[in-house]
Amino acid sequence: MVDVKNGNGEGWSPEDRRQQQLEQLQVSCNRAYRSVPFYRNRFQALGLSPQDIGSLEDLRRLPFTERRHFIEHYPYGLFAVPLRDIVRIHTAPGAAGGLTVSGYTARDLRVWKELVARALRAAGVSADDIVQIVLHPGLANWGRDYKDGAEALQAGVIPLNALHISKQILVLRDYKTSVLVTTPSSALQMQELLFAADINPNELSLKTLILVGEPAERPVRRAIEDHLHVTTWQHYGLSEVPGPAVAYECDAHEGLHVAEDHFAVEVLNPKTQEPVAEGESGELVLTSLTIQAFPLIRFRTGDLVRVLNGPCPCGRTLLRLEWLPERVDDLMVIQGVKIQRDQVAVRVAQTVGFAPQRLSVHLVQQGGIKALEVRLGMEEALFSDEIKELEHLVRKTAFELRQEFGVPVEVRLLEGPSVKAQARVPDRE
Repeated sequence: MVDVKNGNGEGWSPEDRRQQQLEQLQVSCNRAYRSVPFYRNRFQALGLSPQDIGSLEDLRRLPFTERRHFIEHYPYGLFAVPLRDIVRIHTAPGAAGGLTVSGYTARDLRVWKELVARALRAAGVSADDIVQIVLHPGLANWGRDYKDGAEALQAGVIPLNALHISKQILVLRDYKTSVLVTTPSSALQMQELLFAADINPNELSLKTLILVGEPAERPVRRAIEDHLHVTTWQHYGLSEVPGPAVAYECDAHEGLHVAEDHFAVEVLNPKTQEPVAEGESGELVLTSLTIQAFPLIRFRTGDLVRVLNGPCPCGRTLLRLEWLPERVDDLMVIQGVKIQRDQVAVRVAQTVGFAPQRLSVHLVQQGGIKALEVRLGMEEALFSDEIKELEHLVRKTAFELRQEFGVPVEVRLLEGPSVKAQARVPDRE
């Protein structure tokens, strides 16, 4: 089913869409209840069954899904289909040093291809474009999704690869890339490298920049647009859902349209877990409606959003959200990769051989690029008379963290009581 008619962006009426969402919600909850013990047990603990869902308002009666549940049910405990029906498996870093796993059926892959193609089409991408995908290793799964979506539009695609970003600049120029899919941080870095290499943006064929992975505030977008002579478009996605383009901008650039034919949206006060008042910001909670392999019920994203009311100038009737830079949890987002401080603490402990008592983890800017900074307070277990030994420890720790998360990392050793323990290694039974 397509959410626009006659190419003019006019979608279903709100009444028809709500009926469609209710029917899909009932099917999805039945699948989860029947096939996923985690969901069945949580339903039963609340005295609920899928038959109790008679309206979209009943969604509020259902239990939440949180990131920790992915670790607790690793690897396949949240899958709702037999493994023989899974055709793709995605893995990403999870809480406390663990892994999160999500899967796709063949139908799920088709759905995601259509979702990404829809979002790219809204940005004007067509068969005449050459689409280059430059994403961090932590978003490699999205690289495949964007490749599939762009190919569905018959655009030429330069897939995600391991080239250094300086080489990506040459590809951007020489291959006549017209559409670039990347994170705001990488876009800023590429902008700096272009000017450092004395490459005038007028030499490029680039016209469209798809920004993913993290919200880009308006001043940042304006600066990129002014320097690179492009139009920017924001896409919202989650690796846990799993995939990009859950919401996307149209040519009006007045908020992100949610793919409501595939997701039910709630915006809740993170403290009371009640719906926020009109115009207020709150935590985005998503429920999948069409995913077969990995259904999610009331997933707490941690992202802060605001619902934008009123019709969109583009004519689409899909719900619109403003994606805000703040979060309601302690996750750090670096180049689209979500990192928990406890994850960092676990990896540091594994590297140095003990759990540091004075460890803090920070999100910092390095030349306009977000980076992970780990501060270790000197303590007896770290002490060495050899400066070379301490330097080696710092380099090794930074290397291991870069390998783990795939983001820029700086490790600093500090003397004195200035480092407060922010992250801890979770107790293991």
